Amino acid sequence: MNDLHRAVSSESEELILVDVDDNELGHASKALCHDGAGILHRAFSLFLFNAAGELLLQQRAATKRLWPGYWSNSCCSHPRRGETLEIATARRLSDELNICATIEHVYHFCYTAEFGEAGSENELCHVYLGRVDGDVRPNDSEIDALRFVSARQLDDALASEPDRFTPWFIQEWRVLREQYGERLRRYAM
Repeated sequence: MNDLHRAVSSESEELILVDVDDNELGHASKALCHDGAGILHRAFSLFLFNAAGELLLQQRAATKRLWPGYWSNSCCSHPRRGETLEIATARRLSDELNICATIEHVYHFCYTAEFGEAGSENELCHVYLGRVDGDVRPNDSEIDALRFVSARQLDDALASEPDRFTPWFIQEWRVLREQYGERLRRYAM
């Protein structure tokens, strides 16, 4: 099957339930983790920059249950039962973008966000920065579009049209800019 069209996740995959200190508490299906107000589970967000210092943004596929068609960070997902963050991030970079990348962990935080009747995010999310080199080939079962933007272009877009972006991305970008600016400047120009 072509890597650009294959399904890489399902509502039945088991995610890792955690407490606010990121201690593992058990497992539950992705569907259950996102139903109603959600159940706190481990997640990650990757911010990948090209050599020009531009951030790779993805537009989530229209078929996504939560925030379909919204713009978000380069790659985000969840470790599955039995996976470390290192294994899960590498898997999703391959699954979504058909690339490998070197990434560095920056911080983690808890957040919740509701998407109407469709469900909620209730996550302890680990945020990473990294560099992308070479061709990015998005998997269209996960991503409708990609684009690279400068930090200034992103700031302008978030100020003028925040409702086009996922809530976790908006929050993560703000924290990266305000609290981790020195680390961010190693990647973004």
